[in-house]
Amino acid sequence: MKLTALRLHNVKRFAGRGVAIEGISDGVNVLSAANEYGKSTCFEALHALFFQPHTGTPKAVQLLRPYSGGNPMVEADIATDEGRFRLTKQYYGGKRASVTDLATGRLVAQADEAETFIAGLIRGGTAGPAGLLWVRQGITGIDKRSNTEEESEKRVRESLLSSVQGEVEALTGGRRMAEIAAACEEELYRLVTATLRPKTGGRYAAALEERDKWLALEQRLATEVTSLRDALDKRRIALTRLADLENPNEDAARRAAIAAADKALEAAKSHSEALKAAEAEAALAANRRDTAARALLEFRAALQRAEDLRHQSILAQNRRDEANASRAAAIAGNEKAIAAVQVAEHDEHEARDLLARLDAALLARDAAERLTDLRQRLLQADAARKQVEDGQAALTLLSLPQHAVDQLQALEIELVGLRAAQAASLPTLRLDYADGAAGSITIADEAVPDATDVSFAGSLRLDIAGIGTISLRSNRPLQSDQALDRTENKKSSMLDDLGVDSLAAARQRLVAARDKSAELNLARQRLTDLAPKGLPHLHEEIARLAALSAGDLELKADPEQARDRLAAATQQVAATRNNARETQPLRNQADAAVVTAETAHAALQAELAALEAVLGPENNRSSREISLTAEHVTQKSLHDTAEARAVPLRAAAHDLAGAEATLRRTRSVQDAAAQEIGQLRVTLADLNGHIHARSDNAVEEAWREATESLAAAAQRVEQFETEIAVLDRLRKALAAARSAARDLYLKPVISELLPLIGLLFDDISIVFDENTLLPQSVRRNGQDEDVDRLSGGMREQLSVLTRLAFARLLARDGRPTPVILDDALVYSDDDRIERMFDALHRQSRDQQILVFSCRQRAFAKLGGNVLQMQDWTPPA
Repeated sequence: MKLTALRLHNVKRFAGRGVAIEGISDGVNVLSAANEYGKSTCFEALHALFFQPHTGTPKAVQLLRPYSGGNPMVEADIATDEGRFRLTKQYYGGKRASVTDLATGRLVAQADEAETFIAGLIRGGTAGPAGLLWVRQGITGIDKRSNTEEESEKRVRESLLSSVQGEVEALTGGRRMAEIAAACEEELYRLVTATLRPKTGGRYAAALEERDKWLALEQRLATEVTSLRDALDKRRIALTRLADLENPNEDAARRAAIAAADKALEAAKSHSEALKAAEAEAALAANRRDTAARALLEFRAALQRAEDLRHQSILAQNRRDEANASRAAAIAGNEKAIAAVQVAEHDEHEARDLLARLDAALLARDAAERLTDLRQRLLQADAARKQVEDGQAALTLLSLPQHAVDQLQALEIELVGLRAAQAASLPTLRLDYADGAAGSITIADEAVPDATDVSFAGSLRLDIAGIGTISLRSNRPLQSDQALDRTENKKSSMLDDLGVDSLAAARQRLVAARDKSAELNLARQRLTDLAPKGLPHLHEEIARLAALSAGDLELKADPEQARDRLAAATQQVAATRNNARETQPLRNQADAAVVTAETAHAALQAELAALEAVLGPENNRSSREISLTAEHVTQKSLHDTAEARAVPLRAAAHDLAGAEATLRRTRSVQDAAAQEIGQLRVTLADLNGHIHARSDNAVEEAWREATESLAAAAQRVEQFETEIAVLDRLRKALAAARSAARDLYLKPVISELLPLIGLLFDDISIVFDENTLLPQSVRRNGQDEDVDRLSGGMREQLSVLTRLAFARLLARDGRPTPVILDDALVYSDDDRIERMFDALHRQSRDQQILVFSCRQRAFAKLGGNVLQMQDWTPPA
């Protein structure tokens, strides 16, 4: 497990706000800040996330809550072999715990399942490995503490050392115990394998096979016996039911019920048809009566409405005439005000045009002055641009990759070594001249130097002045060194690729390229100063100023007088517009009144014309009203007659739906009985065949015999299992006895601790207590010193080193856990603390280490990944 981020909200001093530590990486991570910055708060929040359930409020959780109250929340991102997850816990109000897969965003676990997931990461809570490695501020782990704390951590260390110990050499027992153990294993392995599985071909495996065979036979026969008994029961039930269904009295009763239901249905249908006809005639008469009544009422209402509309039409015509007169007066006043506005706007336009011409002339003068300066800057910028382009071209020709020059230098050094190695393998000649004889012996007309080794291969000829010639043969010609040839070819190829003839030339090219790069940077800076926004923008600015300066440069009027005239004209426009605005509502109101009056008059005329069309000619309206009254009386009388015929039929109504349901029910009873009789006969045929087949095979006798054989086979298997359990327990007891005296538990942690101790101390050894598995004494300069007599700095250094060693053991055991140190090095001097930094980096190769410290200046030399706190707002 490794941490990648930590976030907390409303925790201790961070009341009402959140902070986050992001980007926690592998290796050493350092959060160094002043006191009261919140480092220990982060440590305690992280400790609570992993070790305190979200449902409780023990003291450790109570200390997280700020004085102002609220609900502390802690969140951490982790990375494991299974993936990347986000762990979240909230205490007090809204208690919750959750685990989210960061790769997919899926909620993996929550509540108790989330606590189980986190417990699986730390394996054992504060008594587990993580509790051993997370060092709180001011706690070394070596000082005297309560018996409960010391015993808890001792069990953790014992478990860890045992899990990584491996096979150790037996120290007790002797030959007799070895023979007993061998005999025990021999007997055990005749029956089972090393993993206690049945051994193929052994007696235990044969017994298991025999038991399984009888078990399968017994289960099959038991199934057949059960099936036979079930078939007999089913046949008895089917025969009883068939006799009930085929009873003649029951069949006659079913048929009589069907006949009675059929007769009742026919009577109900006949009465229903008669009732429907009578009700249809009554409904038609009622409809005609209602129509006649409605026509009479509508005719009388239309007469009254027509009289009202005539009176309203006269009043509406008078209102229309008054509205038209008011509108004519409002239009005249509004048009006069609009004419005054047009005159004022014309004067304002002339004044504004004059002022614009005067402003354009001023801008043209200013543009002409700036144009000269910009054109000069453009010339300088063009020159700087050309210098940049030339410099880039030259730099491209001179540039060489630094790594290529470094490789070339490495090849030069390698060639020197290869040539020296080749020369060392050849025979050598050395001459030590007597006084005055130096230079009298030559090789190829060159004097052999005095007291100098000369290597040669093949043969060598020495010319001695005044004496003769000496020929030396080594009988071993110079052999080709393939490594030397490859290196020289590689060097030659690299020189050709770089376009130089030597390493010195390549270095000169690098120096020249650096100089040219500096010149190019200066030229680019000058170009930026002259044209900050680029040459195209400078060209555009010059073109714009040139266009502005092309206007009329003469001022033919006073700009101040023009501005005064424009202000007066603008004021006059505003005044006339306000006057026109005052007359406009009157005109709008008059227009609306005319529209309203015209609309009301037209509506009344339209409605009156519609009523006249309905009523007909005025001289026929009285006779039409008398006719409508007589029609209404006639239709009412016809309706009363039809209703009198339908009343007695309704009183004697039959239940048609009930009669139909009764007939369906009686017929379904008869059909169901016939269908069930047929199914029972088929079922009885199947059951009889099944019973005859089973009874002929004497299946019950075979089942009893198989049951007895199975019991005997199971008893034999149980005897073998008892023997195997006894032999296995004896083997384990012997192994435990042989391991009881093994005194090598401390070997793994000492192996991990020795290299770390060597980084801090010279000629020092640590003696561990066999009971606590912690450092007991220190031997240095030939003297032993108890740990509790050491200085505070040395005790805390030993504590951190011991925990780093245990962390390596955890990593080797496949359980990597972060080492978290909260100001664990407060007493160390500058020299020792730098060596401790080296130890931390040494262990961080495959271990994550988090260091919280308030010693900013001292821990600046620790290096590693520097962490920062930043504000954080939890998602809603």
